[in-house]
Amino acid sequence: MADYDIAILGAGPAGLTAALYAGRSRLKVAVLERGVPGGQAATTERIENYPGFPGGISGLELAERMEKHAREFGAEFIPAEATGLEVNSGREGGFIIRHGEAGEGSSGFTSRTVIVATGTKEKALGVPGEKEFRGRGVSYCATCDGAFFREKEVAVVGGGDSAVEEALYLTKHANRVYVIHRRNQLRANKILQERAFHNDKIRFLWETVVLRIEGAEGGFVERLRLKNVRSGEESELKVDGVFIYVGQIPNTAFLKGFLALDDEGYVTTDEDLETSVKGVFAAGDVRRKKLRQVSTAVGDGALAAMSATRYLE
Repeated sequence: MADYDIAILGAGPAGLTAALYAGRSRLKVAVLERGVPGGQAATTERIENYPGFPGGISGLELAERMEKHAREFGAEFIPAEATGLEVNSGREGGFIIRHGEAGEGSSGFTSRTVIVATGTKEKALGVPGEKEFRGRGVSYCATCDGAFFREKEVAVVGGGDSAVEEALYLTKHANRVYVIHRRNQLRANKILQERAFHNDKIRFLWETVVLRIEGAEGGFVERLRLKNVRSGEESELKVDGVFIYVGQIPNTAFLKGFLALDDEGYVTTDEDLETSVKGVFAAGDVRRKKLRQVSTAVGDGALAAMSATRYLE
């Protein structure tokens, strides 16, 4: 007999919602999550577009409420990261979920069905100095690290919702925030743009890219080498830190060769969120979709859980 009815890989909004729905169906549910439940939503200072919370709610509080709700219906949380997924060739069938360190010493458990909700991670800028100064001025989470830059000058690279949201948050700590964007206009939603344009602490560097991140060897970020993509002119910008928001990469490396993925690595699903392998479903930011928001992740989680339940029946 399998250890669980449904194994949910990831505890972001999609995974937590799936756990809630599966638990309400009186199924035995395991949620595999190496970090704090809530995913990227938990690191968002304030979420203003999730229905039912006029005035907004902190991402951490929303994540904590979702986790508590899932636990109320019996979801069991396993503090580990999925490293492999395979069909169980034993008599009971289902799937084997590997976790912990890949290879020798890794652990595993079995489940009749699986919901992949592993989300995404930040895409690196890929310039010299980025790896060297990570944690020493290079960051991918303003909510996590913003307080370290009180009364200093920082840069944000990117022009989407995340970049502008985090730039606005950083103005609570830093004296000056430079938003560096390779285009001549932002991609963020209009409300965020209006707030950013009216914030005296924010300066925009349009049609500009980062060539390299520099600082003292063994020390911290001190400056950025920049290039204007239109004129080709190079310049230097003195900053104490740089926050990078240039896109996301799906957490699907452990699924390659097992599930069908698109060219970017996102899981492909049908309208019931079933993947290329029967009995395995996907929900949230990890799957191929046009809109990645907390509200769409929650919808995915509910549908994936109900599809998995019907599959078991």
